[in-house]
Amino acid sequence: MELKWLGHASWKLKTGGVTIYIDPYEGEYDEPADIILSTHHHDDHCKPDKVALIKTDETKIIATTECGEKLGAEVKSLKPGESTRIGEISVKAVEAYNFKRFRNPGEPYHPKGVGVGYIVYAEGKSIYHVGDSDFIEEMKDLKGIDVMLVPSGGTYTMDCPDAVEAAMAVNPVMAIPMHIWDTDPNEFKVQVESACSTQVKMMEPGETLSL
Repeated sequence: MELKWLGHASWKLKTGGVTIYIDPYEGEYDEPADIILSTHHHDDHCKPDKVALIKTDETKIIATTECGEKLGAEVKSLKPGESTRIGEISVKAVEAYNFKRFRNPGEPYHPKGVGVGYIVYAEGKSIYHVGDSDFIEEMKDLKGIDVMLVPSGGTYTMDCPDAVEAAMAVNPVMAIPMHIWDTDPNEFKVQVESACSTQVKMMEPGETLSL
């Protein structure tokens, strides 16, 4: 299994001959997609021109309804708690939302019910893409995660302290910071590794990790 960080919240996962793109926005899109996952419809998670580069007639898209409308494509939408299976791969949607970061008073950047996170199960491993979210209570119920892809940039998602709390609550085998703005991911690494058994892997855009 190979996990490549394309940049921002964008990833490419290759497993068992299947190519999965998550939140297409940044990076190189040079291989056809078997599966595309989009956590929500914002441009930096659901970029139509990037999807056009990788989508084929056989590509399965799992995304929110709003993202499907934006792409003009048929998608399968999963509500939190729902799962779907494609061949040997299972995808489960989980909650992702803001309750403490607001566009305007009373208007979260990502209201509950608009977006999701995804857990991809393949080859006996679980990859949890948090999506755009604060540290929410529902994360405390997630167990047995191998790799957690954690937004830690603040403003629209968890900042570094919140991301540390989330990683401690989920306690994955490995956590990888992403969606980074002006925070220092090294602080995330130091705090998480000093507080729990999770290993924090620092990656650069374009780098591939073998799992």
